[in-house]
Amino acid sequence: MPIMGTKGVQHLAETATRRREGARRIVVPVEGMTCAACVARVERAIKRLPGVVDARVNLASARAGLELAPGGPTLAEIARAVEEAGYQVPLTSQTFRLRPGGPSLDSLAEKLLALEGVAGAEVDADACTVTVRFLPDIVSAARVRRHLETMGYRAEGGEEAEDALERERAARRAEVRRQLLNLLIAWPLGLLVMLGTFRDYWLLPHVVPEFMGHKLFLFALTTPIVLGPARQFFIKSVRGLLHGTADMNLLYATGIGAAYLIAVVNTFWPEAGFGGERATFYEAAALLTAFVVLGRYLEALTRGRASEAIRRLLQLQPRRARVLRDGREVEVPADEVVVGDICLVRPGEAVPVDGVVVEGRSAVDESLVTGESLPVEKGPGYRVIGGSVNRAGSLRVRATQVGRDTVLAQIVRLVEEAQAGRAPIQRLADWVAGHFILGVHLLALGVFAFWFFAGYERWFTPETRLLMSPYTLAEMGVFGFAMLMSVAVLVISCPCAVGLATPAAIMAGSGIAARHGVLFKGAEAMEALARVQAVVLDKTGTLTRGRPSVTDVVPVPGRSREEVLALAAAAERDSEHPLAEAVLAAAREEGLEVARADSFQALPGQGVEAWVDGRTLLLGNRTLMAERGIALDGLLAEAERLEGEGKTAVFLAVDARPAGLLAVADTLKENAAAAVAALKALGLEVAMLTGDNRRTAEAIARRLGIDQVLAEVLPQDKAAAVRQLQQQGKRVAMVGDGINDAPALAQADVGIAMGAGTDIAKEAGHVVLVRDDPMDVATAVETARFTLRKVKQNLAWAFGYNALALPIAAGVLYPLTHQVVSPELAALLMALSSLSVSLNSAAMNGWRPPAKRETST
Repeated sequence: MPIMGTKGVQHLAETATRRREGARRIVVPVEGMTCAACVARVERAIKRLPGVVDARVNLASARAGLELAPGGPTLAEIARAVEEAGYQVPLTSQTFRLRPGGPSLDSLAEKLLALEGVAGAEVDADACTVTVRFLPDIVSAARVRRHLETMGYRAEGGEEAEDALERERAARRAEVRRQLLNLLIAWPLGLLVMLGTFRDYWLLPHVVPEFMGHKLFLFALTTPIVLGPARQFFIKSVRGLLHGTADMNLLYATGIGAAYLIAVVNTFWPEAGFGGERATFYEAAALLTAFVVLGRYLEALTRGRASEAIRRLLQLQPRRARVLRDGREVEVPADEVVVGDICLVRPGEAVPVDGVVVEGRSAVDESLVTGESLPVEKGPGYRVIGGSVNRAGSLRVRATQVGRDTVLAQIVRLVEEAQAGRAPIQRLADWVAGHFILGVHLLALGVFAFWFFAGYERWFTPETRLLMSPYTLAEMGVFGFAMLMSVAVLVISCPCAVGLATPAAIMAGSGIAARHGVLFKGAEAMEALARVQAVVLDKTGTLTRGRPSVTDVVPVPGRSREEVLALAAAAERDSEHPLAEAVLAAAREEGLEVARADSFQALPGQGVEAWVDGRTLLLGNRTLMAERGIALDGLLAEAERLEGEGKTAVFLAVDARPAGLLAVADTLKENAAAAVAALKALGLEVAMLTGDNRRTAEAIARRLGIDQVLAEVLPQDKAAAVRQLQQQGKRVAMVGDGINDAPALAQADVGIAMGAGTDIAKEAGHVVLVRDDPMDVATAVETARFTLRKVKQNLAWAFGYNALALPIAAGVLYPLTHQVVSPELAALLMALSSLSVSLNSAAMNGWRPPAKRETST
């Protein structure tokens, strides 16, 4: 439709899940985190900074969502706090050449720090250069260069830094390559160690040379594994201890180190009491490392897929744009397009920025941005969204929103914020994961003490065997046996599964939603929507198109149809209500002259009052006429008939006497009835909220299949209507699209703002629907429920695995089975546990909301 302004809802502060008044929200990437203990450490480091309102770190997305008070910490201070905790904020450094003749360079560094996203600047006055350290996720190199130019400096160079997509992809590939190299070292050597260890069993003596079973040969093979692939765990655990915390790497380092040291002691000092020369657990240290590295490698692969949603969105953003500068067509980086530039878009090209078509006509494919499957016809005056694809003719587009203000940038920012958020269901998991490492070490110490002081003497038998190992532990002493049990406890525990259970699923779910034009403003909104019991749909603009038209004009005896319509149009001429547009449009279509009112007053929820050519005109509903004492006896029967057809009756009075009535009807949206049916199929109670009289409202509700109608509700009473449902013990979602819906959206447990268009960032809702399609409400609910279901599956597996594995590793079943969990089996189970959570979340990407499946068939 032509540009008429979008139906964005004004921002509301002071709601439970929205930003606090005056605070700003940013998302900062953090590198180096491996488990939930890392998350807790980074959060504590950031929260200690003055001015930090809230900090939520997400392990799966490797991002920190920060809420900062006015005057809060700078990016440099945040990066320094993260680095002091042992992690890194990946900053980019760019050098700009400054041509002579500009302002003094003395305070340039301080001025640059005022630009959000800049962490530092170094000025070289002799070379006339400035090197800027910044976070490309927040500010681009082009924006830094423009900022320099606005300060009077003529800046050159500073080619555009690698974009967020490429940086994230490069970092993931580097991690995959690093773990693959470790894998290629650990597994071949580990398998040789295993063959040498088991050389005396089965058919191996006939195929494995005798020297491979020698302890010194096994020592020579295992040492490179411990000093190579396993080195990362020792370095990171020491780094963590130096910062006063323990993480998953400490568990790995303790398990691998203990198994290796016991093997070395029993190789060179077999009489030391650690089990003798037959209890050399080289294969345990080698295979433990191999399994952990395998888990890290597979996690690196799956975590990359979990962030697929943001990568897909970033891929939509064109890198270059053709613009008219001084009458010439020039090609520039898309980041350098400024508001007001005229962009040239040829067939098959992507629109570089948000804008308005000034010349040309074409069909534009917005499916990748809004989820709208069919191309949308565009012509002069129509809005286009950056990232959408021009299918047919050439277009000239005037840029209206660029950089971080484009729809695509806002969507990416909202998805990042949602993925950096934390769902309430995650609180228990976070608490457990944050204390897990210390708890497991204490448990391992307790297990060691039990078997050392009591268990070994009471239950140990020479026939004791290790699972996955063929030999017995007949010669193992009390210290070695107790150490073996405690190492198994350390290795088999899996805090990663607990820490990843919720964020990995939230990441995947928010990505699925974004692909279908549904944006969750935080993980809390997603969980809240999954739990709602009732949905309240505002009628106008949500179920109907919001563009009513006059269908009937009924004059009283003595007045003509044209006179009633002309007077009604004169009364509505200065009104901005949709009904006013309908009345004026009807008058113009019939060629009637519309007089200008001498004065005008809007009466919210009732109608309007105007004075035209010395006459007092009232145009409104029954309530207005009743308050002014105007009898409608001759018009009521006709009004009831029209209202029974689902039309809205508007009465006209001239000088306190009835003059006629107009019937106005709003067309239902194509998918409105199907959307209501889909919501009911989900077990939700559906109600319609409208300011229309009850007869009209019930007629529309019958056509839609809605049983509960909240009619004749004034704009200021919409929030009270939602509150009334909540007082019945129901969790309520409110769906609206207008400014007067904002209080109701804030009152609801979940506010869903529909038809955001290009005003995504201004929406008051906890959930934003990019399109005007009511079926997206069902899509949002289905996606939220699917995601919460996956979260529960992940949490059940993570807690269930640890609850079962830890007691078995501690030896609860040993008195009955006389078998002990081998360290390598513990490592395998641990890796599989963490991997299962990642794979279960990554598999979500193939899911499609049922509501979308039905509408596409």
